[in-house]
Amino acid sequence: MDKNERNRQELSSEQREALLKVLKARFEKNMNRHQGLEWDEVEARLKAHPEKLWSLNEMERTGGEPDVVGHDQKTDEYIYFDCSAESPKGRRSVCYDLEGLESRKEHKPENNAVDMAADMSIELLTEQQYRELQQLGEFDTKTSSWVQTPPEIRKLGGALFCDRRYDHVFVYHNSAPSYYAARGFRGSLRV
Repeated sequence: MDKNERNRQELSSEQREALLKVLKARFEKNMNRHQGLEWDEVEARLKAHPEKLWSLNEMERTGGEPDVVGHDQKTDEYIYFDCSAESPKGRRSVCYDLEGLESRKEHKPENNAVDMAADMSIELLTEQQYRELQQLGEFDTKTSSWVQTPPEIRKLGGALFCDRRYDHVFVYHNSAPSYYAARGFRGSLRV
């Protein structure tokens, strides 16, 4: 899919059907992530919100392996997180945000996590969401993921990232311009 096609935020009927097949297979394979939820209800909600399918396709295209991790009873929205074992491969080697990217004098990465998430119409996971994800399995045992950073930390030049090591979830800090081949970001989407 080229950049212009992605910018339209629309999938062809063939792309929609292929994505729904992948999402259904992942949903059925990982029932521990969404106990008590039914695929038919999730699928109906997805079909009613085709713009969300575009975002899910972007999550899938960049290696996130999105899956349902919850249902908000108040809003009747299903919650998707990137559930790839490691930080999504197509979203690594990025600094935290545009300010961090622009402050680099040399060896700039191609992009930043905050803008990439916005371009995909998803949100970076919060620290709490990241911890919730880690209750569903073991993620980022070899990589790490940027998470939403509180403004007071970001104002001082820092940004937060998380990973899982030694069977424990760790939250760390780095300067926002930093980037590493093994650090990307995970997103969430409400449908």
